Amino acid sequence: MDVTKPKVLVARRVPATVIDKLSPHFDVDAVQGDGVLTPDELRARLQGKAGAYVTGTERITAELLDACPELRAVCTMSVGYNHIDLAACTARRVLVTNTPDVLTETTADFGFALLMATARRMSEGERLLRDGRWRSWSWDFLAGSDIHGTTLGILGMGRIGQAIARRGRFGFGMNIVYHNRSRLPADIEGQLGARYASKDDLLRQADHLILVLPYSAASHHCMGAAEIALMKPTATLVNIARGGIVDEDALAAALRDNRIAAAGLDVFEGEPRVNPALLTLPNVVLTPHIASATMPTRLAMAGLAADNLVAALTGAAPPTPLNPEVLPL
Repeated sequence: MDVTKPKVLVARRVPATVIDKLSPHFDVDAVQGDGVLTPDELRARLQGKAGAYVTGTERITAELLDACPELRAVCTMSVGYNHIDLAACTARRVLVTNTPDVLTETTADFGFALLMATARRMSEGERLLRDGRWRSWSWDFLAGSDIHGTTLGILGMGRIGQAIARRGRFGFGMNIVYHNRSRLPADIEGQLGARYASKDDLLRQADHLILVLPYSAASHHCMGAAEIALMKPTATLVNIARGGIVDEDALAAALRDNRIAAAGLDVFEGEPRVNPALLTLPNVVLTPHIASATMPTRLAMAGLAADNLVAALTGAAPPTPLNPEVLPL
């Protein structure tokens, strides 16, 4: 052990290239498994550490920060950072970084794939076939919804939302309607062929709705019973954002009663637990939070998180800080 190097914790198993990148600069305590450290285990492993390399499953709270006063940087291998109390970190001058941009196109690909699987009832058809229930043809056998030429509603129009809009507009000739906290500049709207609408109007107009907004206290259950009730009975809902954005009980009830046609979910409020009501429904496609899961993209995310940690603790400018006002550390 080199006592002259700052100590850092890598809280999950990561590519060997990450450890190779960190080791010249730090005394690295690297967790080797894929299990999630309990809060007590995380607190214990962070004692004496200047930096933490985490993923979306490690919660960085004010209480944890107070118990780990030497911590100066928390670098997450994710775009979302609702698992980190950013305000508490900023108040204690702990730098937080994330990994935007490198997963935009991959996540947009998956979002569109999930939309297509949902609208065209692909999972339902595969289950039927595997179960030996495919018997004969009928004119409405597994008839789903068209995607081309329909209206795509996007709730949240950041990098990923815009990438999805491009796929819908230029790949499938869809009409793009969006709602965002702030309206896009007119030139970007023009490039995307996107039209701004209020949230309620978006929900009423969309044939297919994709949720790509960040999770926060303000967006918690922003798709609840009242919002789902505004959607067309033929509409589909796809969530690749965060699970807490959707009231899963309300969604399950709407799917069960055919008040919307179908849903595709890659994220869940109690991950890795899934609401049991969703598991029994035929008209929902469920995937285990894998929208960014291609090998090139995951390696890019891992590398960017490592670059952030190296920069943060060696006096350089981290590539993607979330609270740069705390710099220099």
